Amino acid sequence: MKIGVISADSTTESRVALTPDAVKKLRRHGFEVVVQSGAGLAAYYTDDSYQTAGADIASSSAEVVEQSQIITTISDLPAELTETLKPKQIVVGMLDPYRNTQLETYATKGATVFAMELLPRTLSRAQNMDVLSSQANLAGYKAVLLAANEYSRPFPMFMTSAGTVKPAKVVILGVGVAGLQAIATAKRLGAVVEASDLRPSAREQVESLGGKWLDVPMSEEEAQKAKATGGYAWTPSEQYMKDQAAVVDKALSGADIVITTAQIPGRDAPRLVHKTTLDKMKAGSVLIDMAAGTGGNVEGAVAEQTITTDNGVRIVGAANIPSMLAAQSSDLYANNLVNFITTLIAEDDANNDAAPNQLALHLDMEDEIQGALAVTHEGQVRLAKR
Repeated sequence: MKIGVISADSTTESRVALTPDAVKKLRRHGFEVVVQSGAGLAAYYTDDSYQTAGADIASSSAEVVEQSQIITTISDLPAELTETLKPKQIVVGMLDPYRNTQLETYATKGATVFAMELLPRTLSRAQNMDVLSSQANLAGYKAVLLAANEYSRPFPMFMTSAGTVKPAKVVILGVGVAGLQAIATAKRLGAVVEASDLRPSAREQVESLGGKWLDVPMSEEEAQKAKATGGYAWTPSEQYMKDQAAVVDKALSGADIVITTAQIPGRDAPRLVHKTTLDKMKAGSVLIDMAAGTGGNVEGAVAEQTITTDNGVRIVGAANIPSMLAAQSSDLYANNLVNFITTLIAEDDANNDAAPNQLALHLDMEDEIQGALAVTHEGQVRLAKR
């Protein structure tokens, strides 16, 4: 059974779906691997390193697809490759399923397509397959470094003969995996950090990392409702939303750095920072919008561009931060894919390090992981509408 690796073939994407180390792991399970020539170069993985790991090298992405039963990718396949798919081929990657316009084509071709973003993150056995967490962790770290590079002052407090340099004030909006890593990184750099999230349950995590929680007054009834759901399924009242906006507006008005991380799969990113707030911010302050690629948390943000407002505030549209750490993000992503792909074969084969001569696919749409990730199978689009 052969697994293919195609090049991302994009000026904004440097990652590769499988690394040489991942190839070695798959080879131990009995898989063969074919890699498009140059697929890993932007992440500093050469063709020679893949060949040393046991992979074959193909001259084109079309050749990879032609040879492979399982095709791995970072993002959606180019349309010209999708048209060449054969029945029962498998595609695995971050396919932006709710915005993907090729699902009907995948289904018509008879391909089974697994979108890794749909992984049920509450399942303990799925944690080592969680591409969103592995990539967001690195993105939160890098976002702070991007901000430090854009900001015209240092992060930590300095005591100098010419006077005291005050520490930078950093505000993090959205305290998921990326937000928590951003808090930890900004603290390590010596900044004063504040954070906000719609989930009141995030307060303990923020404070454990040394950040200050931007507290929003909450009625007893609303507090109980939020606590009962753990915050994740909580729908705040209109009054709470207004109160939170006021707290955030005040914090941002005095902030030096703002990092926004809020994204909703299949929908435009929620607007967290409006022009009225931007107008109050100090000249030279910096906003890193990690959701710029899906509409942006910050009004005026443009993906892959840095905009300077009339009052001197810099808005960085950071649409694909993990690609800036391509070597490490590829390594983590590849491990996620290896852990998932080995669930697609019979358990005895997956655990057999003796490299069996013949692997058998074991696709089970009743399985809580496979069923959740499969967006097309046996000629049908399985993705539920949002």
